[in-house]
Amino acid sequence: MQAVRSVVKRMWFVLESKQKIPHENKGMETMNLGLVSNHIRETSFTHSQNNSLFADLKPPLTDADAFVEAYRCLECGGPYAEAPCTVSCPANVDIPGFVSAIARGDNFSAAETIYAENILGSSCARVCPVEMLCEGSCVLEEEGRRPVDIGRLQRYATDIALKNGYRHKKATKTNSKNISVIGAGPAGLSCAAELARKGYKVTVYDERKDFGGLVRYAIAPYRIVNNPLPEETAMIADLGVQFNMQTPIDTKEKLKKITEESDAVFLGIGLGQDVDVNYPGEDLPGVWQSLDFIEAIKTGNLPKVGHKVAVIGGGNTAIDVAREAARLGAKEVTMIYRRTEAEMPAYPHEIVEAREEGIHFQFLTNPIRFIGDARLEAMECHYMRLGEPDSSGRPHPEKVSGTEFKIPVDTVIKAIGQQKRKTFLSWIDNLEDDWGLIKIDQKTGQTTNQKYFAGGDALNGGATVVEAIRDGKTAANGIDQYLKGNA
Repeated sequence: MQAVRSVVKRMWFVLESKQKIPHENKGMETMNLGLVSNHIRETSFTHSQNNSLFADLKPPLTDADAFVEAYRCLECGGPYAEAPCTVSCPANVDIPGFVSAIARGDNFSAAETIYAENILGSSCARVCPVEMLCEGSCVLEEEGRRPVDIGRLQRYATDIALKNGYRHKKATKTNSKNISVIGAGPAGLSCAAELARKGYKVTVYDERKDFGGLVRYAIAPYRIVNNPLPEETAMIADLGVQFNMQTPIDTKEKLKKITEESDAVFLGIGLGQDVDVNYPGEDLPGVWQSLDFIEAIKTGNLPKVGHKVAVIGGGNTAIDVAREAARLGAKEVTMIYRRTEAEMPAYPHEIVEAREEGIHFQFLTNPIRFIGDARLEAMECHYMRLGEPDSSGRPHPEKVSGTEFKIPVDTVIKAIGQQKRKTFLSWIDNLEDDWGLIKIDQKTGQTTNQKYFAGGDALNGGATVVEAIRDGKTAANGIDQYLKGNA
């Protein structure tokens, strides 16, 4: 049956046969599916046009669009080989399974399939770099077609489920074991939910008022502002997870107390503030750290950026703040990067999209100081050249003497990475780290102190939300094995 359906779908692409499909708020109408598919591709979103501050970068699908998009899926994979899209998903979501359910009109089953593996399925649908993961592995691209819009299909199914009061299945049996989770970011939420599903008593601690960690505070609002994090966290709480928000674990004594009261501890502590690179004049009004800049936007305290903005850095966060600065009204936004485009850590598709929105790039350039009287007026820079590779494997940038110049700017945003939580880690006996990143057993998430497990950015220095979800699941299974005496 699977093979027959795939053949039928291939025939549909060739023939563009007419089918009856459901329309949002309408009855059954006859429509040319090939034309609808083209319509979705051509009108769903355009990066250069959809640039209001809080507008979705990728708007949600309508009922009709979701049906047509789901029907494009060839439902690859089988009992002996998973579909490439599923293999590429760090959370291991059964993508053909939930897409097929949408095509059948069974949105509840679609959401259930997603949430079985990804407890933040709706949030991830908005922020995942699908171009580098599931959609980047879609076999349709090998046939010269665009990939199935997996991210927006996942959003479609989960948003409907949330709107209709979807709730996770609770554990049928509980036990007396207590687990503490430090950090209410995606890794911590994932670990807490998985453990609660297994019957453990779980308490989550976080220093902030709102859930979600950097998803809430440091991912650009054109991807996600706040919703659906509150709804998805409420479902986790409904599993029995206790949340102690605005409760920082900021001393060795507090950590010791929690550890003594727990049978295991999960560290979902992420990273700290922006890397503190000191430039003369950085205290001038108009100079921002990237995390503070994004948080200000997402909490409604919109920065006044002026006409000319410079962003220092070449990663995905730097891209985010540059695009947000343009949405705030800046007429000219320039990214300053000390290497070339080939060495930029940002995703290639993000660089393309930024260019489409008018962001400029100035490579082989490094800032020296910020200049101004009452506020920022200019930034002095010099040119760089590439030398031998450094510890990162990339060519090391070297200063070119005598090339100093000034750039008029109203705002500068520094986006050059985050600090490791070395002080916190020093409070844990026998915990090994690699330059501030926690060492773990990759199969269990267990650290070198057997009572502690870890996941998320504290392991890798900053990766994707869905990878943090995977880490939380891995650690939850590792904790379960450890407490049952199998580790």
